[in-house]
Amino acid sequence: MIKTLAAHIKGYVRASVATPLFMILEVVMETVIPLLMATMIDDGINKGDMGHIVLTGLLMLGCALVALFAGAMGGVFGAKASAGFARNLRMAMFENIQTFSFANIDKYSTAGLVTRMTTDVTNLQNAYQMILRICFRAPMNLIFAMTMTMLINMKLASVYLVAILFLGIVLAFIITKTYRYFSQVFEKYDELNAGVQENVGSIRVVKAFVREEHEIGKFNRAVGNLYRLFVKAENMMVSVSPLMMLTIYGSMIAISWFGANMIVGSELTTGELTTMLTYCMQILMSLMMVALIFVMLTMSLASGKRVAGVLNEKSTLTNPENPDYTVKDGSIDFDDVVFSYSEKSERPVLDHIDLHIRSGETIGIIGGTGSSKTSLINLIGRLYDVNEGAVKVGGKDVRDYDLETLRDKVSVVLQKNVLFSGTILDNLRWGNENATEEECRKACQIACADEFIERFPDGYNTKIEQGGTNVSGGQKQRLCIARALLKKPKILILDDSTSAVDTATDAKIREAFAEKIPDTTKLIISQRVSSVEHADRIIVMDNGVIESVGTHEELMERSPIYSEIYTAQTVGSGDFDRKGDM
Repeated sequence: MIKTLAAHIKGYVRASVATPLFMILEVVMETVIPLLMATMIDDGINKGDMGHIVLTGLLMLGCALVALFAGAMGGVFGAKASAGFARNLRMAMFENIQTFSFANIDKYSTAGLVTRMTTDVTNLQNAYQMILRICFRAPMNLIFAMTMTMLINMKLASVYLVAILFLGIVLAFIITKTYRYFSQVFEKYDELNAGVQENVGSIRVVKAFVREEHEIGKFNRAVGNLYRLFVKAENMMVSVSPLMMLTIYGSMIAISWFGANMIVGSELTTGELTTMLTYCMQILMSLMMVALIFVMLTMSLASGKRVAGVLNEKSTLTNPENPDYTVKDGSIDFDDVVFSYSEKSERPVLDHIDLHIRSGETIGIIGGTGSSKTSLINLIGRLYDVNEGAVKVGGKDVRDYDLETLRDKVSVVLQKNVLFSGTILDNLRWGNENATEEECRKACQIACADEFIERFPDGYNTKIEQGGTNVSGGQKQRLCIARALLKKPKILILDDSTSAVDTATDAKIREAFAEKIPDTTKLIISQRVSSVEHADRIIVMDNGVIESVGTHEELMERSPIYSEIYTAQTVGSGDFDRKGDM
């Protein structure tokens, strides 16, 4: 974990080195000041030497100014180094997430990734700044001050050793306890963020069903769980402060008592006792800062593990050593394919699939919910890898292609259509960033999106809100189809992507496909027969296997599942797209 995180200090090494150097300089100056104070008392005030007092005072002022400058510069460089470290971590996490396969993404919740990139990285940023500043300053101050007290009087210095030993034992106990609580806290943060994300993203549904009070109750429970864990952790942490004050006051009383007796016995001077008391505050305040460091590091340790986990996550899909950059055509072959999302699954999601699709064919895929239709098409663009067998595109195993090349030729319009903030043109150019406005218009004409775009006052420059909330479901689907067409793919996959489109528009889209992109292999997944019955062939999926393949007429004769779906959707107006039998 430490090695993974430390690698992201790159670019801010100078600031990271300068910060502790300035902190050490500050400590040296602060250590010298009590010595100068002792000589001012013993050799200046007690002897009435005004010249020595003035000279020593000027030296003390000079040391204080140098300490002030060093502290300020340490703060400046520390802020630069820690903020840069956090920036690098966020950038590295985001870049690595972009390489994740669907299998990697399945391991992390969206809220969990957001928490890691915000709360966890902020904890690491604060911890890193504390390490550079306090983690160097406090131990060095402790060492220098302890060394000076031992040089002044070894007997009195032993009081500090006892105090350090006592606090060390107490801190070790507290840190062990608090780490467990903080580890649980960040898991609860994930749950809290997930609840907020779900509620805000679905706020229209919440209001439509008048479930505000229910959602508020859920949020209160999540906040309550987080509150209870933080209270337990904070209760352990706040016990440090009274113990520190007890130790400080106890040490000062002991030093004053034994020091006074030593002055009486001429073993110690008044100036030396004053210096010992000054160092007492430095030593014990350094211990208090060390305690804060350990508390912060305890919090950041849990965050560090979570961040390092994302940084070290390797995509389950990688390019071969010598990838193929040319996809010959849109033919698709499934050769005895077996696939599961998890190795622990009792049975595969796809079980021994054999299927061969010619380039340019229009294939319909139909089946009940959970029949693995989407899982089947996810393997074509290598969103997942098969467990057994092979999936081939253009006659070659998809694992032999360069991933970017393959996915550029396999265009998928997923079940959940997503649009991004920006204009309609901005969204369309996700398919081809260099597409001209004319190319975008042609793609929209094929997808039957031009008819509603031209009704907008700003046309193709109409602003799309985040998530596409200012367009209807059918309009969103048609924009996503147009976006996919701009890639000029050899294979076009529509995963239930016209479910919100009316029958007439659906028919127009199919006709445009046949006329404008005849050489493109088209796979249409749908729940309704009317969307697939005119396909060259229809695949009927059932519980992870292919139940039957054929034309509409052939399947009506030999596929019980297909004929049952057809009957359910046509008899008694089961499908609003068709007229019911009268």
